[in-house]
Amino acid sequence: MNERDEIQYADESGTYEASLAKSREIEKDIQLNPKKYRVLTGDRPTGRLHIGHYFGSLQNRVRLQNLGVPTMVLIADYQVLTDHDAFREISQNTKQLVIDYLAAGIKPGKDVVIYPHSCVPECNQLMLPFLTLVSNAELMRNPTVKEEIQSAGIKNVNAGMYTYPVHQACDILFCKANVVPVGKDQLPHLEMTRTIARRFNDRFAKDAPVFPEPYALLSKTPNIKGLDGSQKMSKSRGNAIMLCASEDETAALIQKAKTDGERRITYDPVNRPEVANLLQLISLCTDEAPESIAERIGDGGGKMLKSLLAESLNEKLRPLRAERKKLEKDEAYIKTVLTDGIRSARAVAEKTLDEVRTVMNMAI
Repeated sequence: MNERDEIQYADESGTYEASLAKSREIEKDIQLNPKKYRVLTGDRPTGRLHIGHYFGSLQNRVRLQNLGVPTMVLIADYQVLTDHDAFREISQNTKQLVIDYLAAGIKPGKDVVIYPHSCVPECNQLMLPFLTLVSNAELMRNPTVKEEIQSAGIKNVNAGMYTYPVHQACDILFCKANVVPVGKDQLPHLEMTRTIARRFNDRFAKDAPVFPEPYALLSKTPNIKGLDGSQKMSKSRGNAIMLCASEDETAALIQKAKTDGERRITYDPVNRPEVANLLQLISLCTDEAPESIAERIGDGGGKMLKSLLAESLNEKLRPLRAERKKLEKDEAYIKTVLTDGIRSARAVAEKTLDEVRTVMNMAI
């Protein structure tokens, strides 16, 4: 491993600009050739999903699914253990994630697979060979890992946190995903996955590469902040609206949202971030430009702004919430979705693991 082969993270050497250009290229081609791609996406089961997840990722997953793109939807239950003491809720949270996915419009089947990675042992068997392909220094300087440690206030960092990006590489590469929808902050993890794929192929499979080097499909959704207007939306920060919230609960939470002292509503993300955030949320619900919404509210002030957001959000989420209530009563179906998904994911993983053993000269 030489200096030229070191991982280039998103803030280095123009990597973000290159990723953005490639993402735009893929976005155009995916409309014409959806079967050429396989998407890996998913969430950690740390709780029910909120509107940030809905606008930031769920809608895009449904869009890709409807285009016909084969999609693996991962429930990253093992990864919860890296920085959460929430193992007692993992099973229930997994089921709630599935309910949120289905209610949002994800339809499991031949091309769409939903599964928890703890139930796919073949995928996790890639971890050891992958760890031999990266250095401790590369693991420790990953900027996303550093930020996650800092934001969570973790003092005693376990080894799982540092190897988290390698585990993500296993999740992405076991199914040979070549596209991963991410935000800019997740690019460092994807760069490590690309590096691991390249190093594996160079070392063990130079003549017939086993793994593709996956590319990022960068989100077009603006950064969705919480109701405090200053931090990323998160249940743990108390600034989120959950998808499962009632209409009255949604309206009550929005009434507590932070704005500012100016009566006239204008869209000014730099000088009025709290107001701009609420306008963006309305825009995501209605597809109307935030500038136009601000102009329409005018001197109506924060009261009218919040009232319009509650109305728009409840209107947008009404079908999802109705479907969610039905699904919560059908535990057998949720279990079937998971067991079918596990079966499909294991079949893919077994095939990949056989290839890996063969090129590593470990086949019996």
